[in-house]
Amino acid sequence: MYNLGMETKFNTIKEELEQKELEILSPYATKCLYSKGRKRKRNEEFEIRTEFQRDRDKILHSKSFRRLKHKTQVFLSPYNDHFRTRLTHTLEVSQIARTMARALKLNEDLVEAISLGHDLGHTPFGHCGEGILDELLPNGFHHNLQSVRVVEVLEDMNLCCETIEGILTHTWGYKPKTPEGQVVQYADKIAYINHDIEDSIRAGIISEKDLPQDCMNYFTSNQSTRLGKMISDVIQNSKDNPKVSMSEEGWFYVTKLRTWMFDNVYLDPIAKAEEKKSRNIIKSLYEYYSEMLENYYPKEDIPQIVTDYISGMTDQYAIRRYKDLFIPMPLADRTSDDALLKKARERE
Repeated sequence: MYNLGMETKFNTIKEELEQKELEILSPYATKCLYSKGRKRKRNEEFEIRTEFQRDRDKILHSKSFRRLKHKTQVFLSPYNDHFRTRLTHTLEVSQIARTMARALKLNEDLVEAISLGHDLGHTPFGHCGEGILDELLPNGFHHNLQSVRVVEVLEDMNLCCETIEGILTHTWGYKPKTPEGQVVQYADKIAYINHDIEDSIRAGIISEKDLPQDCMNYFTSNQSTRLGKMISDVIQNSKDNPKVSMSEEGWFYVTKLRTWMFDNVYLDPIAKAEEKKSRNIIKSLYEYYSEMLENYYPKEDIPQIVTDYISGMTDQYAIRRYKDLFIPMPLADRTSDDALLKKARERE
């Protein structure tokens, strides 16, 4: 019944989906029909996806999304296939957020787009990489701002304003304007607390009996049950409410558990034993590329250019570039080309 280029008395699939959103979603949900739109308008006669579905697909098919599979979540350069990477974290955030959005009758497509894009700007070596770039850059480094830069500048995805705003505000300290953005903010925290506990137990850093007893009494020590209780808390506390939130008691124990994880895992000397080496890799690469580009770009532009290049690297690629540049090896083993230098030379 849908014939490209021919007039029809039927609506497009996109229009039908937009109408369905108006009928079934919560009055507080963000509807595609009322989106603030994109910076550049699209002129297409035939549509089968809503604008938020299009955003989701743009992110899913991007190079920066594919690189997340080789970026650290907590444990640096993990070769154990059962440890989370930045990609598996992102997928878990997406699934948790979609579960909450569906229960609250919010826009599941917008939630999924924000979830899939929220960590695109993360550096290699996880928060360790983010920390050293934050020290090196004149204006500091924040992965949420870099994620926005990825979708707006580096890959120029031309996303909807609501998707970009959700990516920007997914970290704590920001206040998302849409309930969908608020859902992702909670889903991100719920995901990493639970999967980091599981990975830390698998790594032998902690055991279940080490976890705070009052938190376990409230959530239980069972991974699935604990995760479900946190998700249910957000849903039950946010139904028929314009703001997404947890109960006061639930938030207290989530925050306490997160603090305990920082003290016993994230800052643990075993988990962070290799962090000094990782910091040195990022610092050495930053200094090398900054010097290399001095003859090609204005001095004030170099920090951002180098940051874009390094923050987009996977753990393995950063290590490989460090070996190429600073460790002697047979000529045949060296990387044959340097994309950053090639781009700079094109300016000559």
